[in-house]
Amino acid sequence: MKSAHGRSDSWCEQRERRTPYEVPEHIPMEGPLQTFVHVCHENGQWMSQLPEKLWDIPLYNLALPGSHDTMTYCLDKSSAVSGNESKLVKFLNKCLPCIVHPIIMKWSITQVLTVTEQLEAGVRYLDFRIAHKANDPSMNLYFVHMVYTTVTVQDILWEILRWLETHPQEVVIIACRNFDGLNKRLHNHLVACIKEIFQCKLCPRYVVPTLRTMWHLGHQVIVSYEEEVQLGKHCELWPPIPYWWGNKTSTRALIRYLERMKRMGRPGKFFVAGINLTENLRYILVHPFGSLKKMTLQSLPCLKIWIKQQYPGPKKKCINIIAGDFIGNNDFVKDVIELNTKINPPLHCQSEVEQIAFDSQLPNL
Repeated sequence: MKSAHGRSDSWCEQRERRTPYEVPEHIPMEGPLQTFVHVCHENGQWMSQLPEKLWDIPLYNLALPGSHDTMTYCLDKSSAVSGNESKLVKFLNKCLPCIVHPIIMKWSITQVLTVTEQLEAGVRYLDFRIAHKANDPSMNLYFVHMVYTTVTVQDILWEILRWLETHPQEVVIIACRNFDGLNKRLHNHLVACIKEIFQCKLCPRYVVPTLRTMWHLGHQVIVSYEEEVQLGKHCELWPPIPYWWGNKTSTRALIRYLERMKRMGRPGKFFVAGINLTENLRYILVHPFGSLKKMTLQSLPCLKIWIKQQYPGPKKKCINIIAGDFIGNNDFVKDVIELNTKINPPLHCQSEVEQIAFDSQLPNL
């Protein structure tokens, strides 16, 4: 049977016929280091290929893949340390730049795919940490994670627009956060750029963002903005999207944190479960030849199991956006997208029996 868009509605059925995923008796907390990166181009238009039964479900009740610290693939190696970092880090970087700066870069890069490659791979949540460089007289805004990026915010917004114009049924959620060094004038400038670039593609916050509604109205972009004054002035901006950040160095601790947050219940409409590990000074000192990439890739086998056990939906223990580091590795994006095959309106969530069965597979959490 063909849909209104002239395609077969077999997306869900094809995946449901696959062999069900079986949880092994022992889930390794650390796996072999993978160094490959691939972009799955078949996910470039996955929203338009969802079965029609999901078109009227709000996006905050679907499973959406996201990237954590989206723009770190283009950090500037010659950049000064962000003004938001501690005085100790800035002092050490100033005194011992040949030693400290390479360490900062190793633990700051969280992505290797460009923003267009991430979108083509299926990512639909972008985590933008925005900053203005100290003592910069221009209005240029950059992205930041310890150091600043080589590209400006405005250039990336135009890049996203170009991608959206060739993918008219895909929706992107942009979380604007951090705002290191931004004053009122710069906030006004940033919001003006967002509105000028995306125009009618911006979805106002009073719209219930289902795919059918977004397609009908021509909306493709949801922008959340972590600044109250701008929120009060512009209906095109959505409230901040809560991000479950575990701030953990081990996979066990991260999964334990995420399960605890699930028991507390979803914090709002859109929200993010971050499966990204976070280093601290002690971890860096114990792993002098490590990097955030090595740390992340070793955790993927276990986190893959956790992702496959999740359910999207409106209920207390359901998930919405799942964001990770180095999203081009492993099948992270595909696994998150396929969670939507579990939805069979009316929406349901994971049963307590299934949850207990999964918990029993995770040793010593």
